[in-house]
Amino acid sequence: MAEQARLIKKYPNRRLYDTRTSSYITLADVKELVLSREEFQVVDAKTTEDLTRSILLQIILEEEAGGAPMFTSDLLAHMIRFYGNATQGMMGKYLENNIKAFTEMQGKLQEQAQAIYGENSPISQDLWAQFLNFQGPALQSVMGTYVEQSKKMFSQMQEQIESQTRNIFTGFPFPSYTPAGKDETAAKTATGTDAPAENPTGKGGRAAQK
Repeated sequence: MAEQARLIKKYPNRRLYDTRTSSYITLADVKELVLSREEFQVVDAKTTEDLTRSILLQIILEEEAGGAPMFTSDLLAHMIRFYGNATQGMMGKYLENNIKAFTEMQGKLQEQAQAIYGENSPISQDLWAQFLNFQGPALQSVMGTYVEQSKKMFSQMQEQIESQTRNIFTGFPFPSYTPAGKDETAAKTATGTDAPAENPTGKGGRAAQK
């Protein structure tokens, strides 16, 4: 029988209560649960609302406020722009799948290093430390590349939509536009009101003379 997730209650005074140990814990303790891969759920003590995501975001915020943040300001700004966008769900799933794949790669590398050098071997620990130092910039590079590609794709989609819209409306017989002032000129020319007066001394003046 699978063990149930650890239940942590959050009270109005913002204190966290671990129902398994019957004691209050801190945000740092919750972080340790995450690092140890222990399943847990944080709920509101009064409403039983699930607050797990909120607590995890608080941990991320504290980590980002530390000395070695994972996300740059530009990357965070790009991620914020995805909220409310049609690609929001796709972006979240993309990040989730890539992080899972990256975690699996970490586990395999660690297993291979331990099998060759032993679990407590200094060489194994050095290799693992080197890999951990490499993974942060690598993940940022992957994220940055994806965001740039997404921006280009979105711009191309906008241009394509605008082009299709122009092609659709080109087939409609819209009335021609005549600038202001030309309508009156055209009307006068049609009625002959602006025609030059006949010369009284010319051929047209003979009738008047008679």
